[in-house]
Amino acid sequence: MFGLCVRFTCKDQASAEAYDRLVAETVEAIQANEPGTLVYATHTVEGQPLQRIFYELYRDRAAFEAHEASPATRRYLDQRDQYLASTEVDWLTLQTGKGTNG
Repeated sequence: MFGLCVRFTCKDQASAEAYDRLVAETVEAIQANEPGTLVYATHTVEGQPLQRIFYELYRDRAAFEAHEASPATRRYLDQRDQYLASTEVDWLTLQTGKGTNG
């Protein structure tokens, strides 16, 4: 299993709303076309209206690479920076947990 957690900070409220629309379109495509993407959860952060957190789990590194190469993800990656002030990525290695193979 392969995962990551990403914290995005949007530039302003208008950017956050546009970013959320872009994310919703992207998630629809992920749900329909990516069997190797096990979890792709997007979150707002209480008390931080411009922040978003993504939690992503993939069957393996190859599934992540397929996700990154998909047309929907390519479109997302091409468009997201216009809405974002910062991006922080934590790459995760599963140790143990419920609902996992760890």
